[in-house]
Amino acid sequence: MPGDPERTMRTSRILPFAPAAIYGAFASPDLLASWWGPQGFANTFEAFEFREGGRWQFVMHGPDGKRYANECIFTRLVPAQQVVIRHSCAPLFTLTVDLAAVSGGTRLDWAQVFDDAETAQAVRAIVEPANEQNLDRLIRALAGAPQRGP
Repeated sequence: MPGDPERTMRTSRILPFAPAAIYGAFASPDLLASWWGPQGFANTFEAFEFREGGRWQFVMHGPDGKRYANECIFTRLVPAQQVVIRHSCAPLFTLTVDLAAVSGGTRLDWAQVFDDAETAQAVRAIVEPANEQNLDRLIRALAGAPQRGP
């Protein structure tokens, strides 16, 4: 996963779920709303078009009661392999989530590339732990979700 380290925030984990289940956690608006964002946040989706070029418009509700409007475009969707999301309002970034089957589950590689280094550095102290919390919430959501398939 190439990228400018000044503009990029990365995390990787092995998750004990199949790539299709993790991809499904992005594809299902109800499931996605349950885990997206840092600990303590909730989401209200206003538009959710899970297809390449589709819009995802939502409000994140912070634990302090603040509302954070977000607008994204799904730019690349490869079932059970990759989700690429363009955050089209400030702060501008592209999130690439790569999924690869490994023994015991899936290796998830998360790369969030901001349009400029200044913005990335300004939000790094907030975004890096928030991304880890996001993945913690994903794991909890999938652990509680009914498992489909073999």
